[in-house]
Amino acid sequence: MDLLFLGTSSGVPTKQRNVTGLAVLEESGSAWYLVDCGEATQHQLLHTPLSVNDLAAIFITHVHGDHSYGLPGLLASAAMSGRKHPLTLVAPAAVEAWIAATRAFSELYLPYELNFVAVETLDNWQGGKLRVEAVPLSHRVPSYAYVFTETGQEPSLDTARLAALGIPAGPLWGQLKKGQDVAFGGQMLRSADFLHYPHPLRRIVVGGDNDTPALLATACESAQVLVHEATYTAEVGSKAGDVGHSTAAAVASFAQSAELPNLVLTHFSARYQSDLTRSPSIGDIQAEAAAHYDGNLAIAEDFARYRLDRAGTLKKVEPSVS
Repeated sequence: MDLLFLGTSSGVPTKQRNVTGLAVLEESGSAWYLVDCGEATQHQLLHTPLSVNDLAAIFITHVHGDHSYGLPGLLASAAMSGRKHPLTLVAPAAVEAWIAATRAFSELYLPYELNFVAVETLDNWQGGKLRVEAVPLSHRVPSYAYVFTETGQEPSLDTARLAALGIPAGPLWGQLKKGQDVAFGGQMLRSADFLHYPHPLRRIVVGGDNDTPALLATACESAQVLVHEATYTAEVGSKAGDVGHSTAAAVASFAQSAELPNLVLTHFSARYQSDLTRSPSIGDIQAEAAAHYDGNLAIAEDFARYRLDRAGTLKKVEPSVS
């Protein structure tokens, strides 16, 4: 599973960072998923190998413009690129009316079906090799995190246990391997009891704007990666007041307590400059987080690409950016 950052600034873009957008890519094939779609996300895509025709679904964390203003343009570009197959849009219910009004006022014709799912009613969504769930967060408006869990990993059959129980190899083994419960010797054999995965299922939690990281405690219990906003350092955050965002210290402290192996911070205030010799700089965010978290810490940049391998290790890979 890969993460490709399309925008890492909060509120407004900077010369180095666009507003929020993140692509989640399946391990194999061309399918990918978009979390948030700030203004100019479609332009950012032009510098990546991603195609809107391979986009499986869009997930909007909340209605604020730096997370959603790029949505109408992206949908229109997909139409002009010849997309014909349906596209799922998971977002707060208010987004459906906004998109409908935009389509009406701008006479936007989509040659593909746009399947809207209100995140408020989402149980889980299955697409390709990933299952996606939503977790409510705390912000000035309703905001959500999306949890991506792989489903395509092939399980192994515990043949030694089956043999020890005297269950002969053959069709029964095949049925159990396919996930089917079977009757044998007057008892019901549950497939789940004889299947195991060679590696833990990979799980990535992508948070929207949120001032209470602990709301993700349950979601992060079996996750290898948390992607979370760190809009401010603690000092700047205290001056900004109650704005519904997290500081680097707060997120890092939570990740440390949750024993998360990998933490990626994003959504930085435009005041934090890329030039580390000037203040405040993005180095302040990194230093504050590192003081509270001793796991694998990454400070996201636009077009940075990270790969989560089967062992649960997150590594930066060279992006194909033009």
